[in-house]
Amino acid sequence: MCGNIAIFARRKFLIDGSPHMKLGFLLILLLPLGAQAYVTWHIYQLVPGSVAVKALCAVLATLAFACFFSIFHAGGERLPLPVMSALYEVGNSWLIALLYLTLGFLLLDIGRLCHVVPRSFMVSSWPGTLTVLVGIVALLAWGNYTYRNKVRQPLELHNPSKTLQHPVKAVIMSDLHLGYHNRRSEFARWVDLVNAEHPDVVLIAGDIIDISVHPLLVEDVAAEFRRIEAPIYACLGNHEYFSGEPRARAFYESAGINLLRDTTAVVGDLCLIGRDDRSNPGRRSLTQIMQHADTTRYCILLDHQPHRLQEAEQCGIDFQFSGHTHHGQVWPGNLITEAMYEIAFGPGQRGNTHYYVSSGIGIWGGKFRIGTRSEYVVATIR
Repeated sequence: MCGNIAIFARRKFLIDGSPHMKLGFLLILLLPLGAQAYVTWHIYQLVPGSVAVKALCAVLATLAFACFFSIFHAGGERLPLPVMSALYEVGNSWLIALLYLTLGFLLLDIGRLCHVVPRSFMVSSWPGTLTVLVGIVALLAWGNYTYRNKVRQPLELHNPSKTLQHPVKAVIMSDLHLGYHNRRSEFARWVDLVNAEHPDVVLIAGDIIDISVHPLLVEDVAAEFRRIEAPIYACLGNHEYFSGEPRARAFYESAGINLLRDTTAVVGDLCLIGRDDRSNPGRRSLTQIMQHADTTRYCILLDHQPHRLQEAEQCGIDFQFSGHTHHGQVWPGNLITEAMYEIAFGPGQRGNTHYYVSSGIGIWGGKFRIGTRSEYVVATIR
C-alpha cells in the first residue's frame, strides 16, 4: 500500500518536496480514509443479519476502496487491460458512492441527535438498509446516464475588427481522459459526434490521456483520432504530465494531433495558440508566445487550466478555451471550483476577449455527472 500511495503522489500531485505539496497530499489522503472508516462502521451497524454478514459487507466496502489505490501501482500495466479497467471502474465509482454515503450518514446522524430519525432505523435495519441502498443506486444511475449523454453546446464567436473570408466551424473539447475507463469503443462514439458536425478544425484543450498511455496503445486509440475528418490541434494538460509527457507527445504524433506547446499555427483565417500546461514550470509566458502570432487573424488560445485569465485580455486574444475544472464533476464539487476559479464553467468576457471554460467531454474517475454535465462545444467564428 505504501508503494501505491507513493506512485499516486508522484503521478497525481507531482510531489516536489515542498511543505505545501506534502501537506496538500496528506489532507487529500486523510479525508477519504476518514470517510471510509466512518462509512464502513455505519454499514456494519446498519446491515441486518449475523456478525458474519455484517463483516462481509464491511470487507467488500473496504476492498472497493482499495481498488482505487491499486490502479496507481507501477505493475498495473503488466495486468490484462480488462482487469485494470475493472479495478479502475470499481475503485473510482466507489469514491463517488463514498462521498454521498458520507453525506447521507451524516444527515442520518444529525437526525438521530435531533430525535427525528429513530435509532432502530440505523441499527440492523431492513428499512434503513433498503433506503440507503436504493438511494445510492438511483443517484449513481442518474449520474451515469447524465455522463453518457453528451451535451452539444453551440457557441457564436466574432470580432468586428477581424475579417474572415468565410465562417469557420470548430468542434472544441477538453478533458477526454481516455484510458482504462473511457476506452476505444466509447471514444469511437465521440468521434462520430465530431464528424457529424463536419467541422473545419477540431481543437482539444488538454487531458486527452487519463493516467497512463498504456491502454491507449493496447487498443490503438490513435486510429480513432485519425478517423476524425478535420485537422486536430491540441495543447497538453496536467494529465499528460501525470501519464509521462514524452509518451504523451509520442501518442499525439501517432494520432495525427498537431501539438501546440507554447507555439502558434495559422489555419485559414485563424491563428491558433497553444500553451504548455502549468505542470511545466518552465513554460513560456503568453507575451513571449504572442510575439510569433499573426494577430491580424482571429486568435484562439488553448490553455488547459483557466488561471490568470487577464493575460489573454492583455495580449489581445480573441477567444480563450480551457477545461480542467470538470465543473467539480459531482455536487458539491462545483461549489468548490466556482470558489477557486474566476470562470469555473461556461462563457465569460474580459474587454474584447471571450472565454469558455468547459466541464469536459470525458471525466477522470467514476463515470458520473451529478449537478454537472459532459459536453463538447461547436463554435462558429464569423
